Parts: sequence; structure tokens; C-alpha cells
Amino acid sequence: MPAVVSLVAVVGAICLLDLLLTFGVIRRLREHTETISTLQAASAPPGMLSQGETAGEFEAVATTGEMISRETLLGNTLVGVFSPDCSACAERLPGFLRLAAQFSGGRDRVLAVIADMGGDPETYRERLEPVARVVIEQQGTGINEALRVRAFPSFGVLDESGTVLVSGLDPDRTEVAVPA
Repeated sequence: MPAVVSLVAVVGAICLLDLLLTFGVIRRLREHTETISTLQAASAPPGMLSQGETAGEFEAVATTGEMISRETLLGNTLVGVFSPDCSACAERLPGFLRLAAQFSGGRDRVLAVIADMGGDPETYRERLEPVARVVIEQQGTGINEALRVRAFPSFGVLDESGTVLVSGLDPDRTEVAVPA
């Protein structure tokens, strides 16, 4: 009988040690996951022009009929580029809407570009028009080409000359949310 008690005690100690090691491994995996995510975000190529680059010339007609060009930018302008058939665009749209609603200068200083590549741009237009001037255009034309858009969604802030102050892939990141 004492041998059985000793054996149960040894098995219990081994199980406890295994449990502690498992918790340590899980904690370490979480740390590695966070580190990898941070490195991937930092090394991801920008979805559009990078900080310091200047947008090319463009002319577009907003959904309200207003002409928009690089020359008509007034002060710092928040820009968001979306595609209706993009799941990441749908995820990040609420963040852009929040940022646009708070952006200095109001709707006149916010530009939303919807790349019409299929999908339904009207849903985006309806949600964006209260906070932004909205342009629906073909990918690779007009504003998309001038900003060299390579990924959807993309976000940035341009100054009055069209120079990119900041750009990124997530409107909730502080590097995109600079005040005007």
C-alpha cells in the first residue's frame, strides 16, 4: 500500500510539472505571436505612397458632382481608399468613419475613394458621404494611380501640395490619425 501512495505522489508531481511547463510554453507562444505581428506590421509595404512622396496629378468627380484634383486640396486631407469586395475594407471602414468624423476641417478635408472593381460601391458611398467627399473610380485610374495604390484599404494624410504626411493600412493606428 505505501508503494501505491508513493507511485500516485510521483505521478501527481509529474503531472503538475507537465502542467507548469505547458503554461510556460503557451505564454511564450503568445509573446512570439505578438512579436511576429508587430514585425509584420512594421515591415509591410505601404498600400499607397509613403511619407514624403507626392501624389501625381489627378482629376476626379465626386458623387456630389464636385471636381476634385490635387490643386483643390485644402490643408491636410485625410484619404481612404476602399474596394467593395475587400473583407479588410469592411473591417476597417468603421475606424475610418470615426477618424473622418473627428478630422480637423470636416468633410471638405476628407476624401474617400472607392475602387469600382466589382461588388457594390453604393453601400460604401452611402456610409462615407456624410463624413467625406466620395469618388468612385476604376482601379489604376485617377486618384488610385496618382497615389500608387497597391493594397486595399489604404489610408493617408496629404498636405495641400499633395505630399504624403503619413500613410498606412489601418486607420486606427496613430501614425495615420495625425491632426490637421
